This record gives sequence, C-alpha cells and structure tokens, in this order.
Amino acid sequence: MAHTRSARKRVRTGLERGHHNRSIRSQSKTYVTKADKLIHAGDFDLAEEAVKQAISILDRTARKGIIHSNNAARRKSRLMKKLNATRSISPRAEG
Repeated sequence: MAHTRSARKRVRTGLERGHHNRSIRSQSKTYVTKADKLIHAGDFDLAEEAVKQAISILDRTARKGIIHSNNAARRKSRLMKKLNATRSISPRAEG
C-alpha cells in the first residue's frame, strides 16, 4: 500500500495510463484485423487504404511506447507481406 501522497498519485496515474494504453493497443489490433480481412477478401483499393491506416496507428503506438518498436515493425512487415502476396497472385490487381 502506498503511504505518501506522491506514491498514491503514482498508483492512480499508473492505473489511468494503463486503461488509456489498453484502449489504444486494442484500437491498433482492430485496424490490423480490418486490413487483414480486406486483404483476404481481395478488395485491393480498400485493403491498401486500411493497411496505410494500420501502419500509421502502429507507428504512433510504438512511438508512444505502448508497444515495442520491434513488435510494430513485425506487424507492419506481415501486413505488407500479405498484401503484396495477394496482389501478385490476383490478375485484377495489376490492371
């Protein structure tokens, strides 16, 4: 149990930051999932836009220290790999 006033405040702000960080982490996962679903659906125009948004959110999340920068890089790399693989398979994407 925190005894001093500053220690109690640190506990309180830590909990507040934890809730805020959890919502941002969840938001980044949602954007990645949305992009992944659009890639698998084959809708390349929307998928590219969704991937751009997901990459932006992942970069922002890593910059704020909510996720590790390597974690963000790995997720971005996997998204781009899926997008490029699907794009190279589909003949519609070339035109």
